[in-house]
Amino acid sequence: MAPRAGLEYDAIVKAAAELADEHGLHMVTMAMLAAHLGVRTPTLYHYFSGLAGLQRALALLGLQEMTEQLGQAVMGKAGDDAVVALAHTLRDFGRTRPGLYEATARAPESGDAEWQEAGRKVVEIALRALGAYTLSQEDALHTVRMVRSLVHGCVTLETAGGFGLPLDVDETFKRLLDLLLHDLHTRQGSGK
Repeated sequence: MAPRAGLEYDAIVKAAAELADEHGLHMVTMAMLAAHLGVRTPTLYHYFSGLAGLQRALALLGLQEMTEQLGQAVMGKAGDDAVVALAHTLRDFGRTRPGLYEATARAPESGDAEWQEAGRKVVEIALRALGAYTLSQEDALHTVRMVRSLVHGCVTLETAGGFGLPLDVDETFKRLLDLLLHDLHTRQGSGK
């Protein structure tokens, strides 16, 4: 069937992203999106293969936005400055676009080349940010995972209201980054 006249794919995905950011990715349904757009739910099946297809579209949009922001953040930076810029930008993305961020957290299906390519671009930016350190490919990839885990933990707890103590969350994040950087410098000194 042909897509509905006047309803564009990009506009639908943008509306879904806004709903995900406002209500949480897990709350967005095809029915909710259809109601928001003022169309019948079956209309959306002309654009997506169900909810999984919509969530895939949100993951692709999130990875595209993340790639642009991370690329700009680390451009012209190296070493600690690049790693700090990478982590802060990823954290900011998670806080300002929580639904899209959540959509990017899942690994792509093994046969989805487009989604895999979108994720690879994010990883490549992170690897370039680590380029000033003498790391093997495997160690660099572990470090990318460490950055992702550090940021994801903070973003998840922050958005859930999990940091209830009257302490500066930015200071906590800074200290976590300091630990990561210390680990990188220690590994440099030990030749690992």
